[in-house]
Amino acid sequence: MSDKRTDYISWDEYFMAVAKLAGMRSKDPNTQVGACIVSQDHKILSIGYNGFPLGCSDDEYPWSRENEDPLLTKYPYVAHGELNAILNYRGGSLEGSTIYVGMFPCNECTKAIIQSGIKTIVYCEDKYPDSASVIASKRMLSSAGISVRKYEMRGKKIELDV
Repeated sequence: MSDKRTDYISWDEYFMAVAKLAGMRSKDPNTQVGACIVSQDHKILSIGYNGFPLGCSDDEYPWSRENEDPLLTKYPYVAHGELNAILNYRGGSLEGSTIYVGMFPCNECTKAIIQSGIKTIVYCEDKYPDSASVIASKRMLSSAGISVRKYEMRGKKIELDV
């Protein structure tokens, strides 16, 4: 009988890699963010990435970040990865689950996270910590008792040949 391998990836590495892989589906030319929602017993419940809602062609809506006319930017139209993961779930309650996400959630996604019953957020990057959106998120998450932690990278590179 041989010993089991010891160089396998952790749950955090696995689920964050799934979230990052989901983000690679995004057609956004600037920011690709994926999310992976996981049950307390380490089962993937749902996945999402940032993009336009179903039926809204990504060839017809703008991907621009800046324009004098806000309706000619992506912001009024794009659904974030966290919200898409929540809306993609078809199994009932997300109560007590964990969401793995590439970027710290905005205030709008935070509202959906809190309302859906997700209890833990694991994020990779807090790219806009001084923005009103993230400050509001952190305030709401604290009030709601949601556990938030930064993903601890261990320098491991995960490669896929597909």
